[in-house]
Amino acid sequence: MIDVEFRNISKTYNPGLFKKKVLAVDQLNLRIPQGQVFGLIGPNGAGKSTTIRMLLGLIRPSQGTILFRGAPLDITTMQHEVGYLPENPYLYDHLTLRELLAFCGTTSGLSRTVTTQRGDALLERLELTVAAKRPLRSFSKGMLQRAGICFALLHDPALVILDEPMSGLDPLGRKMVFDLVMELKERGKTIFFCSHILSDVERLCDRIGIMVGGRLVDEISAADFAQQLKATVALELDGCSAALRDRLNPLVEEIEAKNERHTVTLLPGNLYPVIELIREHGATVVSCQSAQVPLESHFFRVVKGVAQ
Repeated sequence: MIDVEFRNISKTYNPGLFKKKVLAVDQLNLRIPQGQVFGLIGPNGAGKSTTIRMLLGLIRPSQGTILFRGAPLDITTMQHEVGYLPENPYLYDHLTLRELLAFCGTTSGLSRTVTTQRGDALLERLELTVAAKRPLRSFSKGMLQRAGICFALLHDPALVILDEPMSGLDPLGRKMVFDLVMELKERGKTIFFCSHILSDVERLCDRIGIMVGGRLVDEISAADFAQQLKATVALELDGCSAALRDRLNPLVEEIEAKNERHTVTLLPGNLYPVIELIREHGATVVSCQSAQVPLESHFFRVVKGVAQ
C-alpha cells in the first residue's frame, strides 16, 4: 500500500513586486509505501522544507497532486494521521513537559486516560520521566529535541515526519531516537526522514531521495545501494606519468598525488582497462585497497554532476 504519493508536484514562490519568481520544487514524483523509512537529502535550498510543508498541508502546490493512501490530501485527515518534528521545534517554554503533553492530547481529541498512558510510555522510552514536571525553559537542546518527539508521537500517528531529528543529541540520545524509529517501522508506521547527517540516513532508511535545485535527481534503495555502487578500488602507483594520468582520467573517480606516487580511485568495473593502461605506460602498482562507497561519496558525486 502506498501511503504518500507526489504526482508532478511543483511549487513556485512569488517573492514580491518586480522580483523573479522562485521555483522551489520542480516536477516532483515520489511514492512512499506504508511501513518504510524514506530519507530525503539535499544541499541547503534544495526544496526539502517546501516538500514537507506541502505534505503537511501548510502550503499548496502550484501544480500537481499529493495523495495520502490513494486519496487527495485532506488537511483534517492529515492532522490526525501525521506527527511532525520540525528542525527547530517551538515548545511553550513556560509549561512543564507533562503540561505540554496534556495540551497535545486535548488538541488531538484524546481522553485524559489515553493521554496519560501514552505520555508515560513515551517519557519512559525517551528517558524524560524525571524531567516531566520541570518547565521546558530549563531543558537542554537535546532534551527539547526528545520532548518534541514525544509531542509528535503522542496521538499515535500513521505517518511521522522527522526533520533533523538528531539535531543537538549526544550519542546516547541519537541511539535512543534511532531505536525508536526502527520500532515505529516495525509497527507499520511510515517515516519521512530529513537529515544532513548522511550516516544516519544510510543506516535508517529503506529508500533515499536526493534533491538538488528543487528536483529529485536520484532515488536509491538502501537494499540495493551496496550492490549497485559496490566498492571503490584504490591503487597506489609508482611512475604515474602525466600522459598516463590523462589516459586514466575518463576511467577513474579521482587521482591524488602523494609525495612521488599517485593514488587512483575507481569502481571495480573499470579495473581491467585501468590495469592495461598502467602496464602500457610502464607504471607499477605498489598497493591495492578496496572500500565500500558511503552515501556521502555518492551524494557528493550526484550533486557535483547536477552542478556541471
